[in-house]
Amino acid sequence: MPHKIGFVVVSSSGHEDGFSARELMIHAPTVSGWRSPRFCQFPQEIVLQMVERCRIRKLQLLAHQYMISSKIEFYISESLPEYFAPYQAERFRRLGYVSLCDNEKTGCKARELKSVYVDAVGQFLKLIFHQNHVNKYNIYNQVALVAINIIGDPADFSDESNTASREKLIDHYLGHNSEDPALEGTYARKSDSISPLDDLAFDMYQDPEVAQIIRKLDERKREAVQKERYDYAKKLKQAIADLQKMRRPFDLPLQPLARSGSPRHQKPMPLLPQREERGTENQFAEPFLQEKPSSYSLTISPQHSAVDQLLPATDPHPKINAESLPYDERPLPAIRKHHGEAVVEPEMSDADISNARRGGMLGEPEPLTEKALREASSAIDVLGETLVAGAYSKTWSYREDALLALFKKLMEMPVGTPKEDLKNTLRASVFLIRRAIKDIVTSVFQSSLKLLKMIITQYIPKHKLSKLETAHCVERTIPVLLTRTGDSSARLRVTAANFIQEMALFKEVKSLQIIPSYLVQPLKANSSVHLAMSQMGLLARLLKDLGTGSSGFTIDNVMKFSASALEHRVYEVRETAVRIILDMYRQHQASILEYLPPDDSNTRKNILYKTIFEGFAKIDGRPTDAEMRARRKAATEEAEKQKKEEIKALQGQLAALKEIQAEVQEKESDAVKPKNQDTQRGKAAPAEALGILDEHYLDNLCIFCGERSESFTEEGLDLHYWKHCLMLTRCDHCKQVVEISSLTEHLLVECDQKDGFGKCYRCSEAVFKEELPRHIKNKDCNPAKPEKLANRCPLCHENFSPGEEAWKAHLMGPAGCSMNLRKTHILQKALALQPGKSSSVATSGPSGSKAGSKIPTPKGGLSKTSSRTHAKR
Repeated sequence: MPHKIGFVVVSSSGHEDGFSARELMIHAPTVSGWRSPRFCQFPQEIVLQMVERCRIRKLQLLAHQYMISSKIEFYISESLPEYFAPYQAERFRRLGYVSLCDNEKTGCKARELKSVYVDAVGQFLKLIFHQNHVNKYNIYNQVALVAINIIGDPADFSDESNTASREKLIDHYLGHNSEDPALEGTYARKSDSISPLDDLAFDMYQDPEVAQIIRKLDERKREAVQKERYDYAKKLKQAIADLQKMRRPFDLPLQPLARSGSPRHQKPMPLLPQREERGTENQFAEPFLQEKPSSYSLTISPQHSAVDQLLPATDPHPKINAESLPYDERPLPAIRKHHGEAVVEPEMSDADISNARRGGMLGEPEPLTEKALREASSAIDVLGETLVAGAYSKTWSYREDALLALFKKLMEMPVGTPKEDLKNTLRASVFLIRRAIKDIVTSVFQSSLKLLKMIITQYIPKHKLSKLETAHCVERTIPVLLTRTGDSSARLRVTAANFIQEMALFKEVKSLQIIPSYLVQPLKANSSVHLAMSQMGLLARLLKDLGTGSSGFTIDNVMKFSASALEHRVYEVRETAVRIILDMYRQHQASILEYLPPDDSNTRKNILYKTIFEGFAKIDGRPTDAEMRARRKAATEEAEKQKKEEIKALQGQLAALKEIQAEVQEKESDAVKPKNQDTQRGKAAPAEALGILDEHYLDNLCIFCGERSESFTEEGLDLHYWKHCLMLTRCDHCKQVVEISSLTEHLLVECDQKDGFGKCYRCSEAVFKEELPRHIKNKDCNPAKPEKLANRCPLCHENFSPGEEAWKAHLMGPAGCSMNLRKTHILQKALALQPGKSSSVATSGPSGSKAGSKIPTPKGGLSKTSSRTHAKR
């Protein structure tokens, strides 16, 4: 039920001293409200923050009597815009505007109460006030707002189509007319109605202490109604009505505002409409509030007609004859306090309430109205007017007794009664059952279910009536039963849902397959939350009981219904739809997938579909995305750990190599001296040295990248191939070291995981088979050229010049492959920073000079060409 929403003032564009916008946070007869600064610039604005995110249903503005804005605009937002909070980029969304009367007809002595119905969700409300109406009193061109009232629901609470208030039960068994004004106007219990106690006029023109007493009594009355303590609730309601008859001195009444020449001008009328009038509101307000005919309305959607009213701005004490008014339209005690307390009788025991419910009901039910006689004529012909009159009675006990009498009548019908009489009696009984199912009294409702069950399981089999009669019973009652599953009372909802489930499992009903067809009907957008949740719950339970084989449920109708329910506004409905889809997948596997969108990254952005597809993976025994991410994370952490251990070990090896290198350099320096002393011997050495060079040419040499180093022993070369060679790489899938130039062939032919790869006909590279269709469809890959025209790098996916030497230039050169991670390996950087790391292969050239080569850094390996040059010499 919509109620008053509290708020705080976040900001305002300015105010006159003593008239801050924070005054709007208080509703009382003495508040002065907000005023703009004198001679201010327009528009002026005020931003309000509600205590919670809510759906606003109604706004009430109490304007000043002469500082009147010509137009007020409304904006709403979920959060503050970026000029309040820089990290928020959301802007206010415009709802519309209302225009205010210039008040000339009243001489600026009345205040306009503007009530506007809206439907918008948010937590921040902004009001923009435009240029003021000019009059002789507003000498500083100001605008003002005396009070603002916000009425709405929490954002997660949706409208419900509920049955009438249980308070009407008081009318039923005490014989009061439903239009009795003494029992009207405190709490309607309809989800779309607003309590008069939340009306702005109630607070602005009501003594605060009396208002507090009325609210407390109303709260206790509602609690009593929920507990079905109707006598006590009636006494509380009467106490509230008595408080409304407290008098105060009134002066001359304020004349209503009238538009000259307006076709809608009319005489002053009581503000409170009758219950059946729609499009207006119950105003719990002063008797001198007059309806202001106005053609202005808030331009929003959805929108209802606004109720514009005038409140007195000066001495509000008109004198009227309160006795001539109904209770609900009599003046509220706002000025003079009543010395004494309203008498509230003590609560009654359950036994007293039970006696009250049955007491005084020994007579006959009231006669049927003409409308009822026409409506129930066929039932009267079969069952008699007395029984039908009891079923139509305004007294709930007569209605219950009529159902019990009908139950007894059907049970006592003898076998052998003509079939036609049996059928007529059944159809008349179903007519009354359908009416009783809609009853707001729990005992009457339960009696109708008991009678319906007896007819289906006992009456029809006993008299051997056909399935057509069973189908008639179900088809006539199941729609109203489903409606009751959306009732505001939790007990009635559960009772109705349980009976539908029980009835669907009756052997007489199960074979008809009627109830499943109703449960898979698409949910209506405007259906109540309870109704949608009950329908989903029933569908889920009956699916487990009946399955999809010859039950009325099929894969097609269940999946279409569930897929549409995934878009429902209520979270619980969407959650139940996910459970139903997962249950269907357990039974039917792949047949379910055609009713869902494809399982890709775009679809998985929707959390519901992500949950569904991960549920499918669990059912199939496949790892979910979360599990795969966890595995990859664990593998990455393990690899990092191993990498750190290898780095630590290699750093120790580097330190040892440094020491060895220092010793080698020292020995070389000692060997240079005797060679310089014997030049002749050195001249004869080149030919012999060249022979030694050719013999040991492949020693300490990487045959892939051409790098030479004395550290390249058998173990040293293994380490070089495993970690550092720029022409090699490790396969991520089998951990083998392979040449980069043959990586694609390895993945397709040699790798342990080769069955998981396929070849793209465009780029000629190996691609996971699961991703290959999308890879080919997207056409994002760079097409490969024929082998004779170009090489294809599997790392950077680029084409480059053909030939074996071109691979070295591409993989080892500074301007080559940008995806060769070994170029930037940490150990390569460490080696590049060591200037003393070198070794030489000394020979004597023809001129007797030393010939040798330094160990180059990984960025520039010793090529085979330079090695051959040494060999030829």
